[in-house]
Amino acid sequence: MKLQSRSTLYLTLLLLSLLTACAPKFITPAESRVTPLMTVGQFVSFDGARLPVQRWLPQGPAQAVIIALHGFNDYAHFIAPAASWWSARGIAVYAYDQRGFGAAPDHGRWPGRQMFTLDLQAFVSVIRQQYGSLPVYLLGESMGAAVVLEALAETKLQVDGVILSAPAVRGWRAMPLWQQWGLRLAAHTIPWQRFTGESLGVVASDNRAMLIALGRDPLVIKKTRVDTIYGLVNLMQAGFDDAQQLSVPALVLYGEKDQVIPAAAVRAAFGPAIRQPQQRLQLYRNGYHMLLRDLQAEVVWRDILSWVRDSAAPLPSQELQLSRPFLSPAP
Repeated sequence: MKLQSRSTLYLTLLLLSLLTACAPKFITPAESRVTPLMTVGQFVSFDGARLPVQRWLPQGPAQAVIIALHGFNDYAHFIAPAASWWSARGIAVYAYDQRGFGAAPDHGRWPGRQMFTLDLQAFVSVIRQQYGSLPVYLLGESMGAAVVLEALAETKLQVDGVILSAPAVRGWRAMPLWQQWGLRLAAHTIPWQRFTGESLGVVASDNRAMLIALGRDPLVIKKTRVDTIYGLVNLMQAGFDDAQQLSVPALVLYGEKDQVIPAAAVRAAFGPAIRQPQQRLQLYRNGYHMLLRDLQAEVVWRDILSWVRDSAAPLPSQELQLSRPFLSPAP
């Protein structure tokens, strides 16, 4: 009996040592040592890292600024069609490749929630210096929305409102136990292993031509490291928790046909948060996860433009019965 107990102890210690040796290794934020600034095509962040930037500027004076954050495995170009449409109507739009994605440093590696937050805080400070008192809005798609929520909770961002499209709030608590333990085990034993997710059969949009273009784009990540997936789930859980503290004006957009983020997770995350007329959760009847690039994307673009100009005004899509409130403000 003692021999069996001792063998179990040794096996446990060996497993723990293996888990420690192969634990997910995220990038530790460097100390702030430079003043963030914008150059041609690049944003120099708080630690000197250079992140690619794209911008779409109106011909005349800007009415407002939108800072757009891309989703998982994507990069700044995701917002190009919408940004071109908004800039032609007086809105300046900026987007940068977040670390680990696109052409940013450490392609394919997970930088960690704190790094995302510090970069966004630095970028907002640069935009504020450039545009003064002009209204500034954050737009996050999927993972980008979770980054926005985390940054709002952890820092004092000087923004006038946020737009959250298909927010990634499907964290650990929304996963079955077998998925939780499977991912934790894989992240601590084979963190370098890569997966494509093709077997899941998820339809992210009805815009097939756009999806094919993404599949051919070398800057879009196709195979994802296990420890990166683990980091994403941590971020999504933080986004879920942070959503319930949302206090700034917010337009939350969700598609009725979204196969990536469950409706129950969105309802649970934002149910306690929607408290005022300037905070809305809008459900689009024909919307998928990539609302901003679906075939009916212009419907969503018009709603965002309308809300930026007047957050209390009726949304054009609701008047056309293309969307409806998903949640009403809490009393």
